[in-house]
Amino acid sequence: MINNSPNLLVVLGPTASGKTALGVALAQRLDGEIISADSRQVFRGMDIGTGKDLHEYGEVPYHLIDLLESGEEFSVYSFQQHAYGAIETIRSRQRLPIVVGGTGLYLDALLKGYRMVAAPENPALRLELAECDLNALRLRLCALRPEQHNRTDLVDRDRLIRAIEVAEAERTGGDRPDSPSIRSLVFGIRWPRDLLRQRIRLRLRQRLEQGMIEEVETLLAQGVSHAALDYYGLEYRFVSNYLQGDLNRNDMEQKLYSAICQFAKRQETWFRRMERQGTPIIWLPGGADMVTAAIQQARL
Repeated sequence: MINNSPNLLVVLGPTASGKTALGVALAQRLDGEIISADSRQVFRGMDIGTGKDLHEYGEVPYHLIDLLESGEEFSVYSFQQHAYGAIETIRSRQRLPIVVGGTGLYLDALLKGYRMVAAPENPALRLELAECDLNALRLRLCALRPEQHNRTDLVDRDRLIRAIEVAEAERTGGDRPDSPSIRSLVFGIRWPRDLLRQRIRLRLRQRLEQGMIEEVETLLAQGVSHAALDYYGLEYRFVSNYLQGDLNRNDMEQKLYSAICQFAKRQETWFRRMERQGTPIIWLPGGADMVTAAIQQARL
């Protein structure tokens, strides 16, 4: 590639928009490798509920999938550092890194080069926080992070304490690894709202037929708690509720479908925010020949 050409492609879009298929097709045409920007696909054993769709990759190498056991910690900082490493590895093979995913915060951290620090456990801080009630912890985190975006960090004590630990480490500084040189080209997939909802419903039914409920049962048998499943995304939360008898099968499916549609709207809101804050996104209409359109618009 010439010096001013893109050295990183990004494919983003809401859930069920066809990101993986487009990313893989571009990788096949452009001698690329995929880097997943999905906050849940890093966990082993969570295949159907997270939509890994590994069968779609064929011979295309992929990164940041199946890195950890369920229950282990994977932060934005962890994603950023693993993604940086994957970019360097792919470039060392003279291939093109292609980031594919819908986790907006991960994408922002990569594209904007968030200057984050490692945050090991801080025993002294944890001892101090042990005396605080839940509301005091929330206030402390919001004082450190007025823009706090992850609402789940505000409802679980362990997550609150860990979030404060990370925020304190960021405030006091530390080693901040340099990011690789990135000249990105970002593609987004956009569907009319009614068609996207149809795709979400179809994919949900397919996942249930493929064994998503059985996948959750396996995780529970391996020691993952119902409480932990609540933090691994909508699919695991609602199936967990069904298995506990809180929902019948029909209600579980209908409520999960509605929740995924709401999640897709939040993703689209985040992508619009990325654009407002200076990230150019080339939008491709879903259903067309997105590969040809992407290559033509990018002149790749």
